[in-house]
Amino acid sequence: MRLCIFSGTFNPIHQAHIKMAEYVLSHYGFDKIIFIPAYKPPHKDYDSSMCIHRYNMVKLAIQNNPRFEISDIEYKNDGKSYSYLTLLELHKQYNIEGKIYFIIGTDAFKQIENWYETDKLKKLVDFLVFIRENETVNLDWLKEKGYTFELARMPFTDISSTDIRERISHGKAINGLVTKNVEDYIYKNGLYKNT
Repeated sequence: MRLCIFSGTFNPIHQAHIKMAEYVLSHYGFDKIIFIPAYKPPHKDYDSSMCIHRYNMVKLAIQNNPRFEISDIEYKNDGKSYSYLTLLELHKQYNIEGKIYFIIGTDAFKQIENWYETDKLKKLVDFLVFIRENETVNLDWLKEKGYTFELARMPFTDISSTDIRERISHGKAINGLVTKNVEDYIYKNGLYKNT
Protein backbone atom coordinates (compact mmCIF):
# COMPACT_ATOMS: atom_id res chain seq x y z
CA MET A 1 0.00 0.00 0.00
CA ARG A 2 1.26 3.46 -0.94
CA LEU A 3 0.43 5.62 2.03
CA CYS A 4 0.50 9.35 2.69
CA ILE A 5 -0.27 10.98 6.02
CA PHE A 6 -1.64 14.42 6.75
CA SER A 7 -1.01 15.28 10.35
CA GLY A 8 -1.95 18.50 12.09
CA THR A 9 -3.91 20.28 14.75
CA PHE A 10 -6.89 20.82 12.38
CA ASN A 11 -8.44 23.44 14.65
CA PRO A 12 -10.69 23.40 12.66
CA ILE A 13 -10.07 21.44 9.47
CA HIS A 14 -10.95 23.66 6.50
CA GLN A 15 -11.34 23.60 2.73
CA ALA A 16 -7.66 24.31 2.05
CA HIS A 17 -6.73 21.14 3.97
CA ILE A 18 -9.18 19.13 1.88
CA LYS A 19 -7.92 20.68 -1.37
CA MET A 20 -4.32 19.84 -0.46
CA ALA A 21 -5.25 16.21 0.21
CA GLU A 22 -7.24 15.98 -3.04
CA TYR A 23 -4.31 17.49 -4.95
CA VAL A 24 -1.97 14.87 -3.47
CA LEU A 25 -4.31 12.03 -4.42
CA SER A 26 -4.69 13.25 -8.00
CA HIS A 27 -0.98 13.99 -8.57
CA TYR A 28 0.79 11.21 -6.66
CA GLY A 29 -1.55 8.22 -6.83
CA PHE A 30 -1.53 7.09 -3.22
CA ASP A 31 -3.87 4.31 -2.16
CA LYS A 32 -4.83 6.20 0.95
CA ILE A 33 -4.34 9.49 2.76
CA ILE A 34 -4.59 9.17 6.50
CA PHE A 35 -5.52 12.29 8.45
CA ILE A 36 -3.98 12.24 11.91
CA PRO A 37 -5.28 14.93 14.26
CA ALA A 38 -2.63 15.69 16.88
CA TYR A 39 -3.86 14.95 20.39
CA LYS A 40 -1.33 17.14 22.20
CA PRO A 41 0.75 19.05 19.62
CA PRO A 42 4.29 19.38 21.06
CA HIS A 43 4.99 22.79 19.50
CA LYS A 44 1.62 24.47 20.11
CA ASP A 45 -0.57 25.51 22.99
CA TYR A 46 -3.72 23.43 22.95
CA ASP A 47 -7.07 23.35 24.66
CA SER A 48 -7.61 19.80 25.92
CA SER A 49 -11.39 20.22 25.75
CA MET A 50 -11.07 20.71 21.97
CA CYS A 51 -9.26 17.42 21.29
CA ILE A 52 -12.37 15.31 20.65
CA HIS A 53 -14.04 18.14 18.69
CA ARG A 54 -11.02 18.45 16.38
CA TYR A 55 -11.11 14.70 15.79
CA ASN A 56 -14.86 14.70 15.09
CA MET A 57 -14.58 17.60 12.65
CA VAL A 58 -11.88 15.84 10.61
CA LYS A 59 -14.02 12.70 10.51
CA LEU A 60 -16.97 14.72 9.17
CA ALA A 61 -14.90 16.67 6.63
CA ILE A 62 -13.40 13.59 4.95
CA GLN A 63 -16.31 11.15 5.11
CA ASN A 64 -17.25 11.45 1.42
CA ASN A 65 -13.88 10.37 0.02
CA PRO A 66 -13.27 6.61 0.30
CA ARG A 67 -9.50 7.11 -0.03
CA PHE A 68 -9.38 9.46 2.96
CA GLU A 69 -9.15 7.88 6.38
CA ILE A 70 -8.82 9.22 9.92
CA SER A 71 -6.60 7.70 12.57
CA ASP A 72 -6.99 8.02 16.33
CA ILE A 73 -3.45 6.74 16.81
CA GLU A 74 -2.34 9.89 18.65
CA TYR A 75 -5.45 9.91 20.83
CA LYS A 76 -4.79 6.36 22.00
CA ASN A 77 -1.25 7.33 22.91
CA ASP A 78 -2.57 10.05 25.26
CA GLY A 79 0.81 11.75 25.46
CA LYS A 80 2.50 14.36 23.31
CA SER A 81 1.90 13.71 19.60
CA TYR A 82 5.32 12.92 18.17
CA SER A 83 5.39 12.07 14.46
CA TYR A 84 8.22 9.55 14.83
CA LEU A 85 6.22 7.39 17.29
CA THR A 86 3.13 7.70 15.11
CA LEU A 87 5.05 6.47 12.06
CA LEU A 88 6.42 3.46 13.94
CA GLU A 89 2.86 2.54 14.87
CA LEU A 90 1.61 2.96 11.29
CA HIS A 91 4.27 0.55 10.07
CA LYS A 92 2.81 -2.05 12.44
CA GLN A 93 -0.76 -1.44 11.26
CA TYR A 94 -0.34 -1.29 7.47
CA ASN A 95 1.48 -3.24 4.80
CA ILE A 96 3.36 -0.22 3.44
CA GLU A 97 5.15 -0.15 0.11
CA GLY A 98 8.27 2.00 0.30
CA LYS A 99 8.36 4.99 2.59
CA ILE A 100 5.33 6.76 4.01
CA TYR A 101 4.80 10.19 2.49
CA PHE A 102 4.18 13.08 4.85
CA ILE A 103 2.33 16.28 3.88
CA ILE A 104 3.90 19.34 5.46
CA GLY A 105 4.05 23.11 4.92
CA THR A 106 7.30 25.00 4.35
CA ASP A 107 7.24 26.78 7.73
CA ALA A 108 6.96 23.49 9.63
CA PHE A 109 9.51 21.77 7.38
CA LYS A 110 12.11 24.45 8.06
CA GLN A 111 11.82 23.48 11.76
CA ILE A 112 12.10 19.73 11.10
CA GLU A 113 15.52 19.44 12.73
CA ASN A 114 13.91 20.37 16.04
CA TRP A 115 11.38 17.52 15.89
CA TYR A 116 11.54 14.53 18.22
CA GLU A 117 13.97 11.82 16.96
CA THR A 118 14.38 13.73 13.69
CA ASP A 119 17.34 11.60 12.50
CA LYS A 120 15.25 8.43 12.84
CA LEU A 121 12.15 10.13 11.45
CA LYS A 122 13.83 11.14 8.19
CA LYS A 123 14.62 7.48 7.43
CA LEU A 124 10.94 6.55 7.60
CA VAL A 125 9.35 9.23 5.41
CA ASP A 126 9.50 11.23 2.22
CA PHE A 127 8.07 14.70 2.72
CA LEU A 128 5.65 16.43 0.37
CA VAL A 129 6.36 20.06 1.11
CA PHE A 130 3.57 22.44 0.13
CA ILE A 131 4.82 25.84 -0.88
CA ARG A 132 2.61 28.84 -1.38
CA GLU A 133 1.92 29.97 -4.92
CA ASN A 134 4.66 32.36 -6.09
CA GLU A 135 6.76 31.53 -3.00
CA THR A 136 10.46 30.99 -3.65
CA VAL A 137 12.10 28.58 -1.24
CA ASN A 138 15.49 26.96 -1.05
CA LEU A 139 15.48 23.82 1.06
CA ASP A 140 18.67 22.28 -0.35
CA TRP A 141 20.31 22.52 3.08
CA LEU A 142 17.78 19.97 4.37
CA LYS A 143 18.46 17.68 1.42
CA GLU A 144 22.15 17.83 2.31
CA LYS A 145 21.26 16.68 5.83
CA GLY A 146 19.48 13.58 4.53
CA TYR A 147 15.85 14.67 4.36
CA THR A 148 14.10 13.44 1.22
CA PHE A 149 11.27 15.59 -0.10
CA GLU A 150 9.37 16.84 -3.10
CA LEU A 151 7.96 20.33 -3.49
CA ALA A 152 4.23 20.45 -4.17
CA ARG A 153 2.83 23.67 -5.57
CA MET A 154 -0.89 24.19 -5.98
CA PRO A 155 -3.10 27.26 -6.43
CA PHE A 156 -3.11 29.06 -3.10
CA THR A 157 -6.31 28.99 -1.06
CA ASP A 158 -6.19 31.78 1.49
CA ILE A 159 -7.85 30.08 4.46
CA SER A 160 -6.41 29.63 7.93
CA SER A 161 -7.79 27.96 11.04
CA THR A 162 -6.82 31.05 13.05
CA ASP A 163 -8.91 33.28 10.76
CA ILE A 164 -11.90 30.92 11.03
CA ARG A 165 -11.73 30.93 14.84
CA GLU A 166 -11.50 34.73 14.88
CA ARG A 167 -14.43 35.09 12.47
CA ILE A 168 -16.62 32.90 14.68
CA SER A 169 -15.62 34.78 17.85
CA HIS A 170 -16.64 38.04 16.14
CA GLY A 171 -19.93 36.62 14.85
CA LYS A 172 -18.87 36.58 11.20
CA ALA A 173 -19.93 33.93 8.67
CA ILE A 174 -17.63 31.03 7.78
CA ASN A 175 -19.71 29.45 5.02
CA GLY A 176 -17.49 28.05 2.28
CA LEU A 177 -14.37 28.04 4.48
CA VAL A 178 -15.20 24.66 6.00
CA THR A 179 -17.45 21.83 4.78
CA LYS A 180 -21.14 22.29 5.58
CA ASN A 181 -21.19 19.42 8.08
CA VAL A 182 -18.17 20.90 9.92
CA GLU A 183 -19.85 24.32 9.98
CA ASP A 184 -22.99 22.74 11.45
CA TYR A 185 -20.89 20.89 14.04
CA ILE A 186 -19.09 24.08 15.11
CA TYR A 187 -22.34 25.97 15.67
CA LYS A 188 -24.15 23.04 17.27
CA ASN A 189 -21.33 22.66 19.82
CA GLY A 190 -20.73 26.40 20.33
CA LEU A 191 -17.06 26.17 19.41
CA TYR A 192 -14.62 29.10 19.16
CA LYS A 193 -17.01 31.68 20.55
CA ASN A 194 -14.51 32.94 23.11
CA THR A 195 -11.20 32.52 21.31
